[in-house]
Amino acid sequence: MTLGRFAPSPTGVLHLGNLRTALASWLSARKAGGRWIVRMEDVDGPRCRRDLGEAQLRDLAALGLESDAPVLWQSDRSAVYRETLTALHRANRLYSCLCTRKDLQLLASAPHTEDGLRAYPGRCRGRAWEGFDRALRLRLSDGPLTWEDRLLGAQVDDPVALTGDPLLFRRDGCFAYHLAVVVDDGAQGVTEVVRGADLRSVTATQIRLQEALSLPRPTYAHLGMVAAPDGTRLGKRAGALGLEALAARGVSPAEALGWLGWSLGCLDRPEPCTASDLIGAFDWTKVPKDESRVPTAWT
Repeated sequence: MTLGRFAPSPTGVLHLGNLRTALASWLSARKAGGRWIVRMEDVDGPRCRRDLGEAQLRDLAALGLESDAPVLWQSDRSAVYRETLTALHRANRLYSCLCTRKDLQLLASAPHTEDGLRAYPGRCRGRAWEGFDRALRLRLSDGPLTWEDRLLGAQVDDPVALTGDPLLFRRDGCFAYHLAVVVDDGAQGVTEVVRGADLRSVTATQIRLQEALSLPRPTYAHLGMVAAPDGTRLGKRAGALGLEALAARGVSPAEALGWLGWSLGCLDRPEPCTASDLIGAFDWTKVPKDESRVPTAWT
């Protein structure tokens, strides 16, 4: 059975790009007769707040998108992540990293990922495990990896070139995104991951971590981003355009759903609807691969 998930970080409001991803994930799972869950990725310390997560859940509910299982908060799972790191250490897959942010910024030869981030160049790869007092990285398997994207088709990536050895544990004691997302997708039985195209470049790295942990590989679909009316990436001006901001502009949740459904190829034109109205029309072959632009009247 298909099990889809939506996993936001509770650091602010869900903007239209987030809501579009959530809707696509929900529709894909529902169309397949499967289940859909929400997980709060709140491992990033002070930036993540429970009240913001609760507000995000209310916005999802306002669109008719409610989790089929209790919401999992990653901040409650530190013991699980620590046990996973210990197992990876025993398998000789981890090493301690002493690099600071400044060190990495100075490594001008480090390659960049598709979204402009620097790949880790392996400066500390020869070091041994030095316990949880240091940052910890996964020693990636070398070579290209082939994986399938439901929207983009066959993909071939070299994760070492794209991201370098990923950070799994930070020196401030926080468990890193790659570790938490892979462990929890496996623990929750997630079979389908729908997310934005800005995360496409980390997929091969996460698959390598799944392999290291003997976890099954879910299917992936990376949606085109939602942009401002002029085509620029959503920033503070339009980036915070969530349901509350839309309501202040006279846009109801039903109208927002109509635009989101239209942008996913479910409707011929934007018109008020419910999420359930869109299930029958959802088809991955009709979902646009390019970006979607927010209506000018909404910004």
